[in-house]
Amino acid sequence: MIKLYGLRMSNYYSLVKAILLEKGLEFEEVKEPPSQEEGFLAKSPMGKMPAIEVDGIFISESLAIALWAEQTKPEPALLPGDPVKAAKVMELCCHLKLDVELVARRVLPAAFFGATASDEVISTTEQDLEKGMKAVARIYQGSPFAAGNEFTLADLYTFYTFGLTSGVVQKIYHKDLLADFPQISATMAELAARPSIAQVEADKAA
Repeated sequence: MIKLYGLRMSNYYSLVKAILLEKGLEFEEVKEPPSQEEGFLAKSPMGKMPAIEVDGIFISESLAIALWAEQTKPEPALLPGDPVKAAKVMELCCHLKLDVELVARRVLPAAFFGATASDEVISTTEQDLEKGMKAVARIYQGSPFAAGNEFTLADLYTFYTFGLTSGVVQKIYHKDLLADFPQISATMAELAARPSIAQVEADKAA
């Protein structure tokens, strides 16, 4: 059976768990925090979560796991069959991950874990987040889903990007990250009721 390693509090763990649920793949959750110890580095080379184990082989990084899941069980599809449309989904996922979520992580320790961030880091992070949000908005479809008419991997990245980032922005900058992006807010509301996401969030709260 597939094993999923990490902690439910992680948005990337939640994203991968939702992918597995969407695909109807059976898996076992193994509670294991990120670590620089050799045992965990064997699963995830940077010691980050999550990682999955398939037939004794470990795979880390959410995009790599998503690719494995898509090729292992093509239906229901999380990427369109058309190569250009599939590439546009991946493009949106990359911008969400690299230009919004990872930018917000610069001040995550200050937001939730009692750390401090310099005025410069807080300022440059805000500027880069604004730039990243504009980039996402340029290619975000939201009609009705993130990348168009069909539910795709981009919707899962949308939900778990803004689930974390919105909280960070509210805590550090005291504002609503999505206030000027009603299409994304509408998608978020719809996605919260999707069975895979609803189960992940319920398990997290339990």
